[in-house]
Amino acid sequence: MEQMKTSINAILDNIRMAEDYLSEKDIDNFLDTIINSKNVFVYGAGRSGLAAKAFAMRLMHIGISVYVVGETISPAIYDDDCIIAISGSGETRAIVSAVKIAKERGSKVLSLTSYPESTLGKLSDTSILVKGRTKVDEDDENYLKRQIDGNYTSLTPLGTAFELTSLVFLDGLVSELMQRLGKTENDLKERHTVLE
Repeated sequence: MEQMKTSINAILDNIRMAEDYLSEKDIDNFLDTIINSKNVFVYGAGRSGLAAKAFAMRLMHIGISVYVVGETISPAIYDDDCIIAISGSGETRAIVSAVKIAKERGSKVLSLTSYPESTLGKLSDTSILVKGRTKVDEDDENYLKRQIDGNYTSLTPLGTAFELTSLVFLDGLVSELMQRLGKTENDLKERHTVLE
């Protein structure tokens, strides 16, 4: 039980720290791009993909035309669209490949990554740094030293800290979008599914 509590606190600390390093300028660019895009495409792999889908659902609730990359109903992407890519490492092959295609077609690229200097970060028009232990950290040469020094990043399995911090950040972004677009919770309720 103690391990679980310590892990929860490590995750919460990571989320709280995000407030200190998030860039207002980058967030404004993110919001402006979403608002000014005809269609918004979101993409993440694995658990990052689940965070992307949760964000897509909220964008739909506030009336933004949004698609999840890989779903059968996703149309072609054009120069008046944007793609939001979520990858802790910034090197996930499928995501980098999709972003390159989107770039070639003239669309804007937004990303969330722990590595702004990664391939994804460099391809992005705006990249938001979201710190968190990723799969890349396991290969880090300093991993054993951190463990010996008592820096037990393994208390948050693989990308957990990144994924949960991304999810919380994206939900915060929805609140900001709601305010800018003059949307209320009633607007969200009107667009919420009634078929379940």
